[in-house]
Amino acid sequence: MSFIVYDLVLLMIFLIFVTWFLYTNRKNLKKEGPFFLYKTTWGMKLIDHIGTKYEKTLKFFSYVSVTLGYILMIGMLYLVFQIVYIYLTTSISQIIRAPPIAPLLPYFPKLFGMENFFPPFYFSYFIIAIIIVATVHEFAHGIFMRRYGIKIKSTGFAFFKYCPVFLGAFVEQEEKGMISKSRFKQKSALGAGVLANIITTILFYILLFIFFSLTFAPVGVVFDDYSYSAVGIASISMINGVAVVNPSMERIVELSKDNEFNEIEAGGRKYIGIAGFSRDKTEIGLYDDAPAIKSEMSGAITHLNNNKITSLESLSAELEQYSPGQEIIVKTTNGEEYQEHQIILGENPSEKGKAWLGIGFIDNSREGITGLFFSMVPSYEEPHVYYEANNDVNLFIKDLLWWIVIINLLVAFFNMLPVGFLDGGRFFYLTVLGITKKKKIAEKSFAAITYFLLFVLIVLMIKWVTGFF
Repeated sequence: MSFIVYDLVLLMIFLIFVTWFLYTNRKNLKKEGPFFLYKTTWGMKLIDHIGTKYEKTLKFFSYVSVTLGYILMIGMLYLVFQIVYIYLTTSISQIIRAPPIAPLLPYFPKLFGMENFFPPFYFSYFIIAIIIVATVHEFAHGIFMRRYGIKIKSTGFAFFKYCPVFLGAFVEQEEKGMISKSRFKQKSALGAGVLANIITTILFYILLFIFFSLTFAPVGVVFDDYSYSAVGIASISMINGVAVVNPSMERIVELSKDNEFNEIEAGGRKYIGIAGFSRDKTEIGLYDDAPAIKSEMSGAITHLNNNKITSLESLSAELEQYSPGQEIIVKTTNGEEYQEHQIILGENPSEKGKAWLGIGFIDNSREGITGLFFSMVPSYEEPHVYYEANNDVNLFIKDLLWWIVIINLLVAFFNMLPVGFLDGGRFFYLTVLGITKKKKIAEKSFAAITYFLLFVLIVLMIKWVTGFF
């Protein structure tokens, strides 16, 4: 039985338990929009203890909280405008089937065909990560509020009204007490949540790095493309046996076959496929007539003639033991099964006399939306190396730690977006009020940026939807 079945069983048990819990504690529930708020005094003693005992330490972290709040707000606005630029200037929605703001729901990588970018996201990951994220975020708010004498009325948990799913925690403060404090104190309390999320991100990333180092081992080299050469379109003389005069991109597409090898001659050299065109349509990437592509080899290379390959260096060193024209057995894996390929090595076109497989590697820096996402988190893996866990339990734990890191980071950034219902909205309002000293200007600026960002989201969603047609 696959883990997804166990996960769905766990989901049903969890929903039954939460339904029973909400029913038996219905007197403590408050309806607010589409949510049930379960109010309690749980954690109040811990908040009071930390908020009063470590006043000097919290004073220092207040400056960190406010500074970090501005950094994250600016960073989030930069990411938003980068996403706007990408969505409105490219056909990115044709490539990535996720909406501009992907819903953080269990199984979303599978739902949107993004398994190549994200590990599995089970319900178990969702609930554990959300509990950690929400608890540290709200407790940090409460601790800083207590530090500055802002009265806390209650703590609690939020559940979706129409389906008893846990969505987060909350700390309810006395609003008049919050407003009466200085702008700095209010901003430090508002920024405390994202400060806690960033600290949690760092701690769990360190844990992830240590755990991954102890439980995973390199067992192969991942290649994600085949060797190709960039040539001028004007140099193409023949495509699939048809002579070409005055070649153009349209003529090349017309004469080529989809999902098949294409014999192309350009500049006196033979190629066997099309990798892509340059933006100005003056150059074309043509796949070299190489052993790897002809054998349709894919996945991660784990062995050459039964010799283990664990890095790019070991792959290069092993290839140096052979000569062009020699036959070798290459063992590969796609993560589920292993395959063996009998390959006659070619000669490297750039290094005469060197044995050549003709594999290619895509730049791991990534471009576009995925690049924006992955650039926020440093990689704990060596580029182009394929790792395997000691067992399935370690794989499960590694992915769980990865999601805890990512969700904490995303919540920190998203919460500082200057939109009305987020911490960043009030943070932005207080900033404008501090600059202008006029409440009306601050309120109008706050409303304007909120409506503007919501409008931007609607435009992006329209662009995403139209990208399917």
